[in-house]
Amino acid sequence: MDWFTAPDYWLSRLVFQRALAGVYLVAFLTAALQFRALLGARGMLPIPRYVRRISFRAAPSLFQLHYSDRFFAACAWSGCAVSAALLAGLDSRLPLWGGMVLWLLPWVLYLSIVNVGQTWYGFGWESLLLEVGFLAVFLGNDEVAPPVLVLFLLRWILFRVEFGAGLIKMRGDACWRKLTCLCFHHETQPMPGPLSWFFHHLPRPLHRAEAAANHVTQLVVPVLLFTPQPIATAAASLMIVTQLWLVLSGNFSWLNWLTIVLAVSALELPGTPRSAPAAPLWYEIVVLAVAALIAYLSYHPVTNMISRRQIMNRSFDPLHLVNTYGAFGSVSRLRYEVVVEGTADEVPRADSDWREYEFKGKPGDPRRWPRQFAPYHLRLDWLMWFAALSPSYAGPWFGTFVERLLENDRDTLRLLRRSPFPPDAPPRYIRARLFRYRYTSLRELRETGACWERTYVREYLPPTKLAEVAQRS
Repeated sequence: MDWFTAPDYWLSRLVFQRALAGVYLVAFLTAALQFRALLGARGMLPIPRYVRRISFRAAPSLFQLHYSDRFFAACAWSGCAVSAALLAGLDSRLPLWGGMVLWLLPWVLYLSIVNVGQTWYGFGWESLLLEVGFLAVFLGNDEVAPPVLVLFLLRWILFRVEFGAGLIKMRGDACWRKLTCLCFHHETQPMPGPLSWFFHHLPRPLHRAEAAANHVTQLVVPVLLFTPQPIATAAASLMIVTQLWLVLSGNFSWLNWLTIVLAVSALELPGTPRSAPAAPLWYEIVVLAVAALIAYLSYHPVTNMISRRQIMNRSFDPLHLVNTYGAFGSVSRLRYEVVVEGTADEVPRADSDWREYEFKGKPGDPRRWPRQFAPYHLRLDWLMWFAALSPSYAGPWFGTFVERLLENDRDTLRLLRRSPFPPDAPPRYIRARLFRYRYTSLRELRETGACWERTYVREYLPPTKLAEVAQRS
């Protein structure tokens, strides 16, 4: 079929595949380094307990068949190894079917993790990685030119990511329609980055311009992805620039980077098209079947996207093949943070020696400047942001988190930047307090050296000792 392949997209496919392998590598590395405290046999939300109450059909996963911490570690590190091999271009040295199998491996492994990841893996970029990763299986290698249908389906994902996010904003918080949301967002986003303070202090007219540009990029530009070149390339390039702006302004895991990877697949990069033999018939049949499946599964995401009751970041099938996306349908006006403290005193009092635990990414010490972590994902830090919004978000795991701190659990402490207690002397009591955080002004920053100013709001968790946590759980 002459229409089946697009030889002009050789270089675009190459860049897309290597970049996607890099995202996979970060995702598996995140899982390997954090799972024991979050999902392990003694984790805050243990996988063995979860798989006992949910069927394989509802959440297909290798861990439905067998679970141990050692087996999870083997799967996560195997995912790292396969991702590194793909990043190095091993798929191009294999026959077509071998390259497809190699791309299928990280998808199966990551699907297995996401489907038992519970709250820790409830973010839109998890489903997005799986949806993109599934299509990457069928994008081919050096034996065939890139299939037109798969390239089109990648644009279809990019369209839904951007257009869905644009619609949820226009239907959600009124500040998006008034162009004022970004007067708050840089301060109240889940995990600010090193430049977020500066973004927050941009002049108000620039914040309004940011919001207006966001609407154009998410509601108008995505339509241009389906126009002829070079218009489609210009549209994808504009999306890349917008995503890089978001990369600079905060820590959003690999969401922005994966969106950039998707946009690369729509670029017609300069280069001489390579000649290749016609695609094998079996390959054409498989690609056509996949395209038909994606078209069929797109019904619910599309109806959700055009509905006035649109919901964000939802999977409509257990394999996460076609999903709905969106972000920041509402924007917080004030920032709250849960500050966790411990004391070794026998009797906890207000004037006890309370020592604060420091997290890696979330705001804590007002003088500590935020760091850049994305695309690496600090899962506990992100969930602590939700915990500050409402204790109900932390209900399933916060009690176990406190228990592990009272035990000086090594795996849990590795998720933190610093514990104020030595390994052989855990605290007797843990408490949590809610503070309001705001960015300091330039004058305050010069006078105090602090980028944050925090004000006590209320008690979040009263002083609690180990026996009391055990009784509650």
